[in-house]
Amino acid sequence: MTTTLEQPKVEAAEPPPARRRWEPWALAALLVGTAVAYIWGLGASGWANSFYAAAVQAGSESWKAFFFGSSDAANSITVDKPPMSLWLMSLSVRVFGLSSWAMLVPQALLGVGSVALLYASVKRWFGAPAGLLAGLVLALTPIAVLMFRFNNPDALLVLLMIASVWAMLRAVEDGRTRWMVLTGVFVGLGFLTKQLQVMLVVPPLALTYLFAGPPKFGKRLAQCFAALGAMIVSAGWWLLIVELWPASSRPWIGGSQNNSILELTLGYNGLGRLNGEETGSVTPGGGRGDAAAAMGGAGEAMAGGGFPGGGAPGGGGMWGSTGITRMFESAQGGQIAWLIPAALILLVAGLALRGRAPRVDTQRASFLVWGLWLLVTGLTFSFMAGIFHAYYTVALAPAVAALVAIGSVTLWRRRDALWVRAVLAVTLLATAAMSWVLLGRSASFVPWLKWAVVGVGVVAAVAVLIPALTRGRIAAVVTLAALFTGLAGPSAYAVDTIATPHTGSIVSAGPNVEGARGGPGGMGGPGGMDGAGRMGGRTDG
Repeated sequence: MTTTLEQPKVEAAEPPPARRRWEPWALAALLVGTAVAYIWGLGASGWANSFYAAAVQAGSESWKAFFFGSSDAANSITVDKPPMSLWLMSLSVRVFGLSSWAMLVPQALLGVGSVALLYASVKRWFGAPAGLLAGLVLALTPIAVLMFRFNNPDALLVLLMIASVWAMLRAVEDGRTRWMVLTGVFVGLGFLTKQLQVMLVVPPLALTYLFAGPPKFGKRLAQCFAALGAMIVSAGWWLLIVELWPASSRPWIGGSQNNSILELTLGYNGLGRLNGEETGSVTPGGGRGDAAAAMGGAGEAMAGGGFPGGGAPGGGGMWGSTGITRMFESAQGGQIAWLIPAALILLVAGLALRGRAPRVDTQRASFLVWGLWLLVTGLTFSFMAGIFHAYYTVALAPAVAALVAIGSVTLWRRRDALWVRAVLAVTLLATAAMSWVLLGRSASFVPWLKWAVVGVGVVAAVAVLIPALTRGRIAAVVTLAALFTGLAGPSAYAVDTIATPHTGSIVSAGPNVEGARGGPGGMGGPGGMDGAGRMGGRTDG
């Protein structure tokens, strides 16, 4: 007598449907619409953050200033970040001449590229509807709209972080080392854009591949070290040149205490951001004796919104209160929080649906990497005691957009199950409630919209609970209602952001909100042009 053991059922990955005729047209509409939105009225912001605008002008006049990211063509001091984001804008100004358009259009194109790459990263494993939704959510995230129309380094940082996830997921798909090497290259280039902030995406990348990569564990570990090596090479060449270059013939490293790029990396732009012990004029008691260092401190105050000599507007600590609710507070909420509850709910539900899938399942790996990105970055931002500004939250936007897209599409395809419909209903209600809170913080801003969002959200939540309403043509109406619930609030903020010029160092998207710092004017403003055509930006922070 023989017995056969029943094999456990394994959840196979669901291949996305075949390409349909409407897909390229829908993608074209998304990308063209994003480009128009990001470029529309771009010149109204003038020089945007004049601290970086001055460096862009310097780089367009001097190749030495271009290489180092100097604030002036005479190469007296650099900005307090590596220069990669400045390179793109400086090249544009060299070609087209000095103007706000020449400086800011490359930033807008980085936004279009980010939307396109996020679409590709999601569409490959979840289908075109999910990819289009991810791109749309990212394009309409208020703080993303602002940063892709501004000259801060964050626009390029976002693109490179998305690229690193795309490459890692390709490695999960076929196990080839070249994809992990490319992942490391993208992270290294992100380091040359905004130093250690890009490292927040490294734990999600490494953990996801170590868990889901196809090769045996030893090879997966070796591939991660190969990615680490690629990251060091792609970032380290510039750091090494700057560190070895004779200090007497290069500009002072802005933001550093001892004219060292390594000290800037590990100090002011490193651990100091986490523990609040940054040194320099942006913190109480900070200061440097060197004249060039003093210039750097003033520049840091402009770029980072510091307040020389201590103190800050508003209550709480210098950079606001820390804690688990920080991303939902007045300063940050309208920038990024609209869909964070939905993203977290859909993350848990998506992992539950893929729970019995093979270890190498790319769909579960997608949930893991985007979910870890959101959690690691969100918790770091929530509890960091150092310099923090609302626009940093743009680093959360790709993860939120991806999770909302892949989670909602995955659950919608399983809507025959009662618990799945219940989760979709709860997600809609949580999203409507979040919009009610955020829209309510600006009493004079489209006051009827919060009522419309809540009303439509409740109707949509009830509808998804009824199986007959999730099939056929009526399902399209329910889908539109769900889209309105999730995107009406962010879209209103996005339109306001596009219609409002933004200048200065501390800026925020959307209408003015009580209790929030920043805004269209930010700290300071754009510098004027002197008789020689040079930037005359403020230097007092």
